[in-house]
Order: sequence, then C-alpha cells, then structure tokens
Amino acid sequence: MTQNIYDNDAFFTGYSQLPRSIGGLDSAPEWPALRAMLPDVQGKQVLDLGCGYGWFCRWAAQAGAARVLGVDVSEKMLAQARGMGNHAAVEYARLDLEQLALPPASYDLIYSSLTFHYIEGFATLLAAIRQSLKPGGKLVFSIEHPIFMAPRQPGWLTDAQGRKRWPVDSYQQQGPRVSDWLAPGVIKQHRTIGTTLNALIHAGFQLEHVEEWGPTDEQVAQQPALAEERERPMLLLVGCGRP
Repeated sequence: MTQNIYDNDAFFTGYSQLPRSIGGLDSAPEWPALRAMLPDVQGKQVLDLGCGYGWFCRWAAQAGAARVLGVDVSEKMLAQARGMGNHAAVEYARLDLEQLALPPASYDLIYSSLTFHYIEGFATLLAAIRQSLKPGGKLVFSIEHPIFMAPRQPGWLTDAQGRKRWPVDSYQQQGPRVSDWLAPGVIKQHRTIGTTLNALIHAGFQLEHVEEWGPTDEQVAQQPALAEERERPMLLLVGCGRP
C-alpha cells in the first residue's frame, strides 16, 4: 500500500499551509504549463489520480467535463475536497494507486499532479492507466524532477564564486528516498528520467510533451524565490497519449 503520509496530522497541517493548498491551481507556478498540455475537456470523462483538495477536479468540471472522478489514498484530503464545494459532475473515492483497478476504455483524460513519485509499482500503475483510457485518450502528469529528488544533504551549496549549486547524490541509484518534508520519514520513489520515460513507452504510451519546468521571467519578478528553480529543475511535466 502507498505510504499514507497525508493522513499524518503533522504532515497534513504543514501541507495545508502551502500556497498551492490555500490558493489552488493559480498558486501553483507550473499550472500554466500543465494547463497548456491538456486537451479540451468539454463533454469528456476525466480522472484525477491523487486529487488532494480537488482543485483540478473542480476546474475540469467548470471547463465542461461530463464527469470527473478524483481519487486519493488520504481520508483527510478527500474530506477537504468534499468540503470545498460540490459540483454535479465531480465524485471522489478513496483508492490506493498501488492497487488501482479501473474499468477499461472509460476515460478521455487522466491527470495527476505530484503523486507518481510516491508510487513504487510505477509500471503496474501505468498498465492500469493505459487500459482505462479510451483510444486517443491522454495522460498528463507532473512529478518531482529526479534531480530534485536526489539531493546530497544539507541541500544548496555555494561555490568559490558565490554561486549556488544543487549537489546530486547517487542519481543512478534508484529506489526509495526518505526525507523529512513537513513530517519525518516521508518516502518517495526515485527514478531517473530515462526510467520514467521508458516506462511510459513500454506501457504503450506515445510521448507528446516533456518539460523540465522552470519559471518565466514574469513569475520570478512576482516571486523572487522562484529564481532557485532556474538553478536546478524541481518539476518534470509529461504529456502522452494512448494510440
């Protein structure tokens, strides 16, 4: 079973204070890039894996999706999503993505934000996703960039010229990485970019867009702290389709 760290009280409290938890999609700086990768959802069947507070579910419903199912392993997340507003097209369900079973050829779009890097059985999950997509359906997701997931402690270093450097630790060593982010003992699954993209190809997806996300000049001007994301990529965005 996926580690359900989001139902940890300390973790959930810390997560609830993040800007993207408070402000939703518009407070996630990568959202414009992700949104540009999405197909038209008007009249479509949409699935959000790791839906959290349900921000994307509500956006898709407001954009005209016929039905949106948001799933998450966390009861606290789902309770928050349900409490933030009802929409006739949106449903929520508690599911473990490590054991995902979905009806075949049911969805036009499957979306996931910052969830897949928690999943150990990535190939198994991709097989379940592919069979549940209709022919021509799309998978669009974001994960923590593998470079960001493999830091050498204590994090940023400064070289002799005063430049910040992000030291990478055992990038080729794949598997679980444990960090103390919002709460002790958070487990994420480190995979190289090659492993991630090859898993999609082997699962039968056609890669359409891959982006090592970085902020725009305008975003840095508005939020100077985002300048750090130009020193090393924090997020990897991927769009692909089922032929």
